[in-house]
Amino acid sequence: MISPSFPVSPPLPLPAGQSAESIMAFFASVELKGAPKAEMVNYWREDWKRFVYTLSLAAGSSGECLELGSNPYYTTLLLRHFTTLNLTLANYFGAHFGPTAEESIRFVHPRSGASEEVVLPFFHFNIERDDFPFPDGRFDLLLFCEIIEHLQHDPVAVLRKIKRILRPSGKLILSTPNVSRLENVARLIGGANIYDPYSGYGPYGRHNREYNRHELYLLLDYCGFDIEVFFSADVHANRAAEFVPLSALEPLVKHRDPDLGQYLFVRAVNARPAKDRRPGWLYRSYPPGELDE
Repeated sequence: MISPSFPVSPPLPLPAGQSAESIMAFFASVELKGAPKAEMVNYWREDWKRFVYTLSLAAGSSGECLELGSNPYYTTLLLRHFTTLNLTLANYFGAHFGPTAEESIRFVHPRSGASEEVVLPFFHFNIERDDFPFPDGRFDLLLFCEIIEHLQHDPVAVLRKIKRILRPSGKLILSTPNVSRLENVARLIGGANIYDPYSGYGPYGRHNREYNRHELYLLLDYCGFDIEVFFSADVHANRAAEFVPLSALEPLVKHRDPDLGQYLFVRAVNARPAKDRRPGWLYRSYPPGELDE
């Protein structure tokens, strides 16, 4: 447990009429055809608060919404049941898939208690290598959650693709692990490593580059987004005290209360064109003239 002197998370914004127990029961009921049950259960138990925080950023939104990286659909199901958004889904599972596919998912409805099974169609493409198969200005809202840390090549290029399919003044919801989280500070002071293990799912299965709050602000600003909401939060057990006593950390990091949480959550407005090069603080070894210092 984290000491009250470290307020690393805002209150959890549960949907109206729902409790933590009812949301967890909803997630526990989810069965994705072909997905390992134990892996699904471990995933939602660790991250269910993240799905709820993400949902809160979409509250009150309407219109056309694209959710990139929607599998395994926990956030998708919250959006289906607690917003009026018209959802389009996209995933990438490898070259063996065609441009469109679908998955079948079962769950118990969080309001009616009835068992349901739905087929979720999705577009299939690699957001780094492929063009997005949508016309300009197609979406009012776009979810880009737990993806940017997996990118291998060029996050600015991906954000430019996102801007193309967002309407002017459309909203981007982004979440990503916070590299400057309290846990990582404690790990480094305690002599532990903060880097991600190699993944059986290949190079996209690990975190290739994590961000802190200031970097994410700089990156989104460079790409023509204005920040509307920005906060950090813990979503699973915080192990900082296992590496160094919290009493030793407090005088060093107390001034960073707003950005000590495990994850960063952002809602930003597509406000203006992106700059036409790349920010020098994030890139290196590019030809002269391609980076802004």
